[in-house]
Amino acid sequence: MKKILLPTDFSKNSWNAIKYALQLFKNETCKMYLLNTWTPTIYQVEYLLGNPAEFNIPDPVMESSLKQLKTMENRLKKDYPNPKHTIETMSVFNNLIPEIKEVVEAKNIDYVVMGTKGATGAKEVLFGSHTVHVFKSIKCPVLAIPEDFKFETPHEILFPTDFEVDYNTEFLRPLLEITSMYISRINVLNVSFGYDLTEEQLTNKQKLEKFFKNTTYLFHRVSNESIQEAITEFQRKSRINLLVMINNKHSFFENLFFKSTINQIGFHLNIPFLLIPSKGHNI
Repeated sequence: MKKILLPTDFSKNSWNAIKYALQLFKNETCKMYLLNTWTPTIYQVEYLLGNPAEFNIPDPVMESSLKQLKTMENRLKKDYPNPKHTIETMSVFNNLIPEIKEVVEAKNIDYVVMGTKGATGAKEVLFGSHTVHVFKSIKCPVLAIPEDFKFETPHEILFPTDFEVDYNTEFLRPLLEITSMYISRINVLNVSFGYDLTEEQLTNKQKLEKFFKNTTYLFHRVSNESIQEAITEFQRKSRINLLVMINNKHSFFENLFFKSTINQIGFHLNIPFLLIPSKGHNI
């Protein structure tokens, strides 16, 4: 059974991501956790140290969270009935990122699926701050869904790599799982800056070929483009349905998204993006 964590702030963006998850994993036996985090409108020592219910302190934020989660659960069961899926709601007094961390570890979560931005997300920014923090700190595959993306079967997957990763089953399992579910083709994209691959890179490329031996895959190499330009151009020319990257330390993913907020602007991703951590995930 797959365990999928679905954080929600009840925005249109998070609703769209949840719908995507239910459709992506429609043929898989799954437990879906709908998570909403909140902080109380009343702050007092007893409240913070204990359970608000113990003190019979009604909190409108908590009540609203519970009500909206129940409404969402009912709507999902009505719109996407699936005997393979069970849904559990979680309304938690906590900040979002630490709570996601706790749930991922406690429930042995396989995927976190969330929107690319929250209710207050700016149009010109690629990912909202919550999404970026989840990418950086959660040791679990994270799938980010753009606000207006309607579900497409992921027949064509784009997998950019610098061949600097010493690939193993742990890194590639989420990618291979999705590939096997939909008989997808993997487009491996390497951006060259005029240098030949090193021996280490060639070895890693060969390892990748072995992992992909039971799938359909193509290697592509482009030169003299930035990573952003190469991904955008490849997307434009090909009907890519899903972008997948491995977040290895010092990878070009890190350079692309975290070194400067400028990199978040102008690189508009309009397809789902799966980020796989390079180590520490418990699958």
